[in-house]
Amino acid sequence: MNRHASARLVVVGENVMDLLPSRHGPQALWAAPGGGPANTAVAASRLGLPTRLLARIGSDGFGSMIRERLLGEGLDPDGLIDAEEPSALALATLGPDGSANYDFRMDDAADWRWRAGELPDTLDGDVTALHAASIALFREPGATLIESLLRREHGRGRVTITLDPNIRADVIGDPSAARGVALRHVAQAHVVKASDEDLAFLYPDLTLNEAAAALAALGPVLVVVTRGAEGAFALSHGVSASVRAPKAEVVDTVGAGDSFMGALLHRLDLDGRLGSAPRERLAGLTEVDLEELLTHAAAAAAHTVTREGADPPTEEELKAVLARTAPTG
Repeated sequence: MNRHASARLVVVGENVMDLLPSRHGPQALWAAPGGGPANTAVAASRLGLPTRLLARIGSDGFGSMIRERLLGEGLDPDGLIDAEEPSALALATLGPDGSANYDFRMDDAADWRWRAGELPDTLDGDVTALHAASIALFREPGATLIESLLRREHGRGRVTITLDPNIRADVIGDPSAARGVALRHVAQAHVVKASDEDLAFLYPDLTLNEAAAALAALGPVLVVVTRGAEGAFALSHGVSASVRAPKAEVVDTVGAGDSFMGALLHRLDLDGRLGSAPRERLAGLTEVDLEELLTHAAAAAAHTVTREGADPPTEEELKAVLARTAPTG
């Protein structure tokens, strides 16, 4: 990994300190830095995509652990803001299948308290994509500043805007208002990755395919939908493709969707699909192109679920998963 190389990917959003059940017993917890945007930034960086995270880092001991994680993963430190507020926390419980549910503690957290002048006035010339995700899109006062950043960069047309709403309905306020915010963001994005749960929240009266088409109609060139163990599918200008999830021994699902997003961005970067004139770069995606994108991303997610916490694969680990799951004959 090229540490602190000029960032090509910029991610904006939160860190969350995950308090996870320990294998030593139900009363024991272990603390692991997480948060959807941070996990995606780490996933992309591990795969070799130079990445900067725009984030406010809490002033407590958890904030020190978060900063240590981000710098240890080779993320460009220029986007990290030392904040006075504490870190966001999430108490995770795991279902029998390893699926994670979260009880958040974040009302006073640093992550959504962006102030004027903290987000960059311009992005460096090497940046080809700006990714935004999750809770920071919805919680004020920072949400308004993030939306302004996305609108500005969409208008400039110099970078690809990518989005993962990763909706946490219990911490983003009024559902109707949150839907409006999410759909405004979708309209500013060129690439959207959403889970089946996200689509059920945004379009409760539509089928999954209808909801994905509704997102695409708002303007994104590429819409990707993840379905957990059922795999993923993608739409782009009338072309579609789907893949099954690779078989994996599930420890927990923490960070799986974020690893999927990081690997999707990595593959789009490898294919030259990120950068200026973003709609033109993404034009003409074929069924084969979509299958290759989905396969790459699904392999990263499958590897992540085999390990505790948000622990995405390295480039070599991802290559091994892809080789192991490639069709034969």
